[in-house]
Amino acid sequence: MPVYQAPLRDYQFILNEMLHIYQQDALKGFDEIDPDLVDAILQGMADFSTEVMLPLNSVGDLQGCKLVDGKVITPEGFDNAYRQFVDNGWPTLTCDPEYGGQGLPEVVGIFATEIQTATNMAFAMYPGLTHGAYAAIHAHGSDALKQKYLSKLVSGEWTGTMNLTESHAGTDLALLRTKAVPVSEGVFAITGEKIFISSGDHQLTDNIVHLVLARLPDAPEGVKGISLFAVPKVLVNSDGSLGAPNTLYASGLEHKMGIHGNSTCVMVFEAALGELVGEPHQGLRAMFTMMNQARLGVGVQGLGVSEIAYQNALAYAKDRLQSRALSGAKAPEKAADPILVHGDVRRMLLSQKAFNEGARALVGQQALWLDEAERHTDPAKAKAASQLAALFTPVVKGFITNRGFNACVDAQQVFGGHGYIHEWGMEQFVRDSRIALIYEGTNGIQALDLVGRKLLSDRGAAMQQWSALVTEFIKSHSTNAAMQPYVSGLMDCAGDLQKASGYLATHAATNPDIIGAASMAYLELFGVTALAWMWARSAAVALAALEQGTEETAFYQAKLKTADFYMAYWAVQGRSLRKQIEQASEMLTQLDEAIF
Repeated sequence: MPVYQAPLRDYQFILNEMLHIYQQDALKGFDEIDPDLVDAILQGMADFSTEVMLPLNSVGDLQGCKLVDGKVITPEGFDNAYRQFVDNGWPTLTCDPEYGGQGLPEVVGIFATEIQTATNMAFAMYPGLTHGAYAAIHAHGSDALKQKYLSKLVSGEWTGTMNLTESHAGTDLALLRTKAVPVSEGVFAITGEKIFISSGDHQLTDNIVHLVLARLPDAPEGVKGISLFAVPKVLVNSDGSLGAPNTLYASGLEHKMGIHGNSTCVMVFEAALGELVGEPHQGLRAMFTMMNQARLGVGVQGLGVSEIAYQNALAYAKDRLQSRALSGAKAPEKAADPILVHGDVRRMLLSQKAFNEGARALVGQQALWLDEAERHTDPAKAKAASQLAALFTPVVKGFITNRGFNACVDAQQVFGGHGYIHEWGMEQFVRDSRIALIYEGTNGIQALDLVGRKLLSDRGAAMQQWSALVTEFIKSHSTNAAMQPYVSGLMDCAGDLQKASGYLATHAATNPDIIGAASMAYLELFGVTALAWMWARSAAVALAALEQGTEETAFYQAKLKTADFYMAYWAVQGRSLRKQIEQASEMLTQLDEAIF
């Protein structure tokens, strides 16, 4: 069975030393947290995940979910683990205290999510989707709807889902056909079929609250005619008790490449009763609250699975004996050297380490922006943080899952033939992580969002805001000789990103198709630059700690060496991505279909 150790020291580095979360006096509720509390929470999550969730990861993969007599049954042990998860209060961490939550910042909760995802991605999706449903109802639901559902979702007593996709529509929600017909005051009959519904049905809880996109009879065509409805599996009586079963069911389970432990269902609604969430025809706006929450979570999935894959690949590389180092035997007392001595194995492992730690810092920054957007006492700063979080949402989702999957493939490669065998766990990590590039908006859609909406539609206002932060950082460290490798690498990336942005702004005006042709390379370039920013900041913190004197010299020196590698191996990719955008994008738009 794979092993896992939560990166608790790295969390401290990011939260305490990079993001300074304990000095955020302008953020409501941040005065109620301290390092001891946060450390205890993350340690508790690490203990629970490694002791309870991790042993079920392979079980869930091998057994999968089953549809028996119209009911979905999760793999052996999942129900008991879920009860423990709820009894320990883990679903409540970042939820509103008014509904039974602990009110912790997202920047703390997001790392608890990483630990869950690393140890059992399929299991973690049940509470993960529930939190998204909570967020949508909390932001857009009526007071009556909040009173009806939120405390149950917060506690984990009930779970939640999101129902968007239909077989004929895919990502194009303008094509959805599910109908909502008024039945009585505030109640609607929902009829239609949805596919790919994660956690769509199961026996873990007594009720499941489905958030369903559908059209009212007077709905205009397209996405402007979509409304959002809360449709429970079991109807809820006026006193909060459960009533009769609703007229909905799982007609089938999807046969998937991975995440077998999560019940991905085809859901059928036959005049199922539901209530409106938000305003009529504004369902997409309400659902995006849930989707953006989910997109951050999916980015964390890419990171979490990449981390556990790396940890196991590193352990294997230290133990597996094969061949001798090209420069001569490094372990002459053994029959062969550990494969960690070989250059290509080192390349794969250090590439994973540099990605994981940089992505983790970026996830922390994104979560802090979300906290600032919700909690900052200065409305102007809250708005600025919201704009930055919106800008980075497709980057966190798209770039981290792209490169996280690649890191899992590299980790599997370190194992050689053993990586292809189930007992080592690596092939499951590859299969499980692959879905993260697809759902909650494929990464191609994320790239289009980044270029079309975030870069071009607002004339790059959010981009300029972030560029100002990068420029300020570069300027503040420009005279520090020790920082020059990191400042130089960041400047090169930022310069290439700026040039690519200018190219797209100029050429997209006359050839809009160039946006689609260039967007994925642009997403990758943006991600590489974002992590260069995080690594330059990490290096600044590490240098300061070493200059001041520390008992953790090895930790900070490792940070600097990993930052060196990021700038030498990762950051230099920015130039080729910029060249790709400038030289291949227009060519793609002009190719005749006959060439394909």
